[in-house]
Amino acid sequence: MVSAIINFLGYFSDVGLAAALIQKKESLTPEDLSTTFTIQQILVGAVVVIALLSSQTISSFYGLDATGLWLLRALVISFFLSSLKTIPSILLERKLDFNKLVIPQILETLGFYVVAVILAWQGYGIVSFTWAVVARAVIGLAAMYIISPWRISLKLSRDVARKLMRFGVPFQLNSFIALLKDDLLTVFLGKVLPFAQIGYIGWAKKWAEVPLRLIMDSVIRVTFPAFSRLQEHKVHLRTAIEKTLFGLSMAIFPISVGLLFFVQPLIGIIPKYAKWEPALLSFYILTISSVFAGLTTPLTNALNAIGKIKVTLGLMVMWTALTWVLTLTLIRFFGFNGVPLAFLLVSTTIVVVVGLVKREVQFSFWKSIYGALLASVLQGTLYAVLLRFVPHSLLWLIIAGSAGVILYAGVIWIVEKKRISDTVGSFRTQ
Repeated sequence: MVSAIINFLGYFSDVGLAAALIQKKESLTPEDLSTTFTIQQILVGAVVVIALLSSQTISSFYGLDATGLWLLRALVISFFLSSLKTIPSILLERKLDFNKLVIPQILETLGFYVVAVILAWQGYGIVSFTWAVVARAVIGLAAMYIISPWRISLKLSRDVARKLMRFGVPFQLNSFIALLKDDLLTVFLGKVLPFAQIGYIGWAKKWAEVPLRLIMDSVIRVTFPAFSRLQEHKVHLRTAIEKTLFGLSMAIFPISVGLLFFVQPLIGIIPKYAKWEPALLSFYILTISSVFAGLTTPLTNALNAIGKIKVTLGLMVMWTALTWVLTLTLIRFFGFNGVPLAFLLVSTTIVVVVGLVKREVQFSFWKSIYGALLASVLQGTLYAVLLRFVPHSLLWLIIAGSAGVILYAGVIWIVEKKRISDTVGSFRTQ
């Protein structure tokens, strides 16, 4: 609960200035950095003061005990310390130096779990998380400034702020509308659907989005700064978009096909998972929807990277309106399965996104995904045949799954051998 509170506060701590610095075409000036840092600290400082002064009230509202109250305060403090890492992190992202950027993340994660586990082992309970949160923030801050030194500077330039906010405010508004589209919808559904059905939707969504969380999130973290650096070089940007779509489709498609065919047999093997059987239809629909989402996100990232933030803001408004209208309509006819159906229909607007990107960059969407699509269809066909005849035991499911992976890899190699070789070769020459 307190983590959710901090995430909500985070929407008001940046107004998209970090993204504006990453996207900026020109080299960053000291004024850019100091102005962004100053504005962010003013916003973060206000949020932190309000959160600390309200912590007792928030604790009483949610029925938190003393340990929960101190965990909330620790998260607020760590929220402030994390904000101090923004500029060093931006400097690394603009240089695409993710080798260094990941080091503080590894160290703070290790620090968090070492402190949490040791203290929990000693019987400190929730207090273990309180100290772990503080340790994570301190370790991450120290590591970031060692790896990417930046002298803290407080200075406010009105002209710089105005230029950055032209991109930053719509960018942050995008995120806020996404909050209304997803999280607020979930809160609303909790009032119109039984909690058990909300649980079915949540379970289906979590597992349907496994490929996105495993693959897409990391790719997207890299593509926004990478596309931003290429915004003046449309030929290279086209290549980057096509390679991103190719890589994502090559990874997401086979995992999604595997989930579609193996989730029901696996539920049958694990007795306590039988309770999720009513959620299977939602899972199937959301898995297909997540495939579309995995291809849409890098395209909207490309639009953001070339400065078309108002276009993506319009898309987000359209998606939010469609999601609410379709969800409210379809749950009347299909119950809780109307929610994934609404998501699927909204995800088909990828055709609109492809068209908008093609206006700016002449890339080939079909050429980027057809090899992975063909291999996935053949993989799915093999699974459909094998699962009709093999026993649904864990061993046979592993054998069947492996056969599909081998077939997929073989087809991909035959169809996309040159592209794969060129891509691997480009890594070797870097």
